[in-house]
Amino acid sequence: MSSQPKESGRIVVGVDGSECSKEALRWAVRQAELTGATVNAVIAWEYPPLYGSIGWLDAPQELEGNIKLWAGQALDGAISEVVKTGDAARVRPTVAYGTAPAVLLDAAREASLLVVGSRGHGGFAGALLGSVSQHCTQHAPCPVVVVRAHGH
Repeated sequence: MSSQPKESGRIVVGVDGSECSKEALRWAVRQAELTGATVNAVIAWEYPPLYGSIGWLDAPQELEGNIKLWAGQALDGAISEVVKTGDAARVRPTVAYGTAPAVLLDAAREASLLVVGSRGHGGFAGALLGSVSQHCTQHAPCPVVVVRAHGH
């Protein structure tokens, strides 16, 4: 009989580089160790809106490669900071285009659990839940865990 637990699901965790998202990643990896699940660490990216003299404009297409690269670097940085070397094989990074709620909900289809931080980048610092975590708790196709950063 093997001492390794067999895989029992997939945990999706939203990562944006914020401290709350890093805590969510830590929590997801610990939960995956206990349950034998894999972790799908997901970061979303989208074109920033630009405002010009004639109103809102689409961002130049050449930004796509840069923004996607920056998102991937933020995700890789968070994973290397948070995940121990022995657990790295359990974590699969995903960089996806779209809004954070849409990307996370799509990734959470057929997942056993969705994990998000209570607050990401931006928004009101004193709010209990951020807009992404609130949207995910209301619309996710699986159970959701909302993790708060230490000191909150």
